[in-house]
Amino acid sequence: SLKVAVVLGAQWGDEGKGKVVDLLAQDADIVCRCQVVVVDSVTAFIGNGVVIHLPGLFEEAEKNERKGKGLKDWDKRLIISDRAHIVFDFHQAVDGVQEQQRQEQAGKNLGTTKKGIGPVYSAKAARSGLRICDLLSDFTQFSERYKVLAQQYKAMYPTLEIDIDGELVKLKDYVERIKPMVRDGVHYMYEALHGPPKNILVEGANAALLDIDFGTYPFVTSSNCTVGGVCTGLGMPPQNVGEVYGVVKAYTTRVGIGAFPSEQSNEIGELLQTRGKEVGVTTGRKRRCGWLDLVLIKYAHMINGFTALALTKLDILDVFPEIKVGVAYKVNNQTIPHFPANQEVLQRVEVQYETLPGWNSDTSAARSFEELPENAQKYVRYVEEQVGVPVKWIGVGKSRESMIQLF
Repeated sequence: SLKVAVVLGAQWGDEGKGKVVDLLAQDADIVCRCQVVVVDSVTAFIGNGVVIHLPGLFEEAEKNERKGKGLKDWDKRLIISDRAHIVFDFHQAVDGVQEQQRQEQAGKNLGTTKKGIGPVYSAKAARSGLRICDLLSDFTQFSERYKVLAQQYKAMYPTLEIDIDGELVKLKDYVERIKPMVRDGVHYMYEALHGPPKNILVEGANAALLDIDFGTYPFVTSSNCTVGGVCTGLGMPPQNVGEVYGVVKAYTTRVGIGAFPSEQSNEIGELLQTRGKEVGVTTGRKRRCGWLDLVLIKYAHMINGFTALALTKLDILDVFPEIKVGVAYKVNNQTIPHFPANQEVLQRVEVQYETLPGWNSDTSAARSFEELPENAQKYVRYVEEQVGVPVKWIGVGKSRESMIQLF
């Protein structure tokens, strides 16, 4: 039966997944999000595992349409699972209030993007959430449940201001707009997998170390961003998962707080940050930077079973005379064979580094593996050997052409 290709982040996000998806989407018929990419002439499917803020969805699509990204008639190519949960404006407001409380009570917050992700997944788990299918059936019933949910939040957070009637009016407006896009997602995926052969691509959201189960909890997102989340997030069995591409940045970055063993709080970190233009897209915060940490990548591989890797932003390392790679963690001078679950332990680990010679030359013009400097080739091969997964792409610049394909 048909297999889907999956693209997953192997670190803390911002690895350059979009670039790999963009490349693979050229030959795809359907691109799925299981936790929205909309490309020209490609059908985009938003699965049940995605939470949807309707104003945000339309704003994003219209903004991209204005940029003229081949997005004309995007609404005819977007398919939404009726089992996806809805993010309301009050979820976003609650997200902000919760962050404020965390800051006041614990002196630190989680550094969320305040897009309502935590609250909406909480409502989903507490079984009080509302889904697209609810919005499209009986609106009176939907309104009642919406009011109950809003009142629950008001009781918990007295300072919260919710314009219940105003938001319901807006939501009613969306009914007609999204109705043509909504399908039974399970049936849709089944037909796509069993009908005429199609090229189906899945982009995982976030990354392995942000996964609710396997990430650096509690500094994680609220969903599963590992390979299992693809099956539950789209409603398809594991035997339909084919290639699993892990996207690895040639160094490591992290946004917000939480343990980061290979972090370089020095001029190395600063140089990576400026050269790599490492600034958060949603928040504008500078990303924390450090050397490539293979303990992380191996851990992500244990969970996801990568069949190939994309190594991105290799050109950022062009100026370093020597390059370090984290290969093991020590706690109390003992090497530990695993990636620690406990954050206090992870804060204390001492990274064992392997030092590799730099190449001190510009790689951005390379279009084949052979055109890379010898030491850059060695760096790539070293990563392959250590992780035990072949590198299929190497990114050396911004353009699509600067993704070198090896096989």
